[in-house]
Amino acid sequence: TAVRAETMDDVRHILAAGNIPVLADPAADCRHGLRPDVLVDAILAKKNLGTNRQMADKTIALGPGFSAGVDVDLVVETQRGHNLGRIIEKGPATPNTGTPGIIGGYGKERVIHSPAEGKLYGRVKIGDKVEKGQTIAVICTENGEEVKVEATLTGLVRGLIRDAYPVTVGFKIADIDPRESEYKNCFTISDKARNIGGSVLEGLMYLEEKQGY
Repeated sequence: TAVRAETMDDVRHILAAGNIPVLADPAADCRHGLRPDVLVDAILAKKNLGTNRQMADKTIALGPGFSAGVDVDLVVETQRGHNLGRIIEKGPATPNTGTPGIIGGYGKERVIHSPAEGKLYGRVKIGDKVEKGQTIAVICTENGEEVKVEATLTGLVRGLIRDAYPVTVGFKIADIDPRESEYKNCFTISDKARNIGGSVLEGLMYLEEKQGY
């Protein structure tokens, strides 16, 4: 069971209880106290925001923006296709294409980006069926304006960032699945996520074997 932690003391108590602490720590400052054996950069920012091999004994990063053997020990390919989940020991992952994978015949249409800068407030929730053109959220700007965010197609809301989250123009905020029969997918781990997660575990086992554990 995952449990939110606010402090490092919380982290230790949650671990002692046999649960998984989740600590919001954008700069990963907790690594200084935890001294982790492994650090996995799964931010998926499509660029390296500062992760390096000195942060832990073993380092793994997901997707573009990293070079294995330089920034981190291993990189895992995240682009859908033949190489999805491939573990890279030397060099980078495939560069970001900016094009979402095709689902139900739709690619870039199913992913919605913020039309303005401000804070997002949803008008629907994950799992809701929406119609093309329906308002699914509003962006509240600093000057008090409310900018509507409309559904780009008819389907199920599979992803939507939380209320009051600060967004910038072009920020990815929602994902619509045109396959209305796939309701359960809104609440389960995707094939891509399972693939990548398994590759991280395999990569860790490889590094432990290589280092003589």
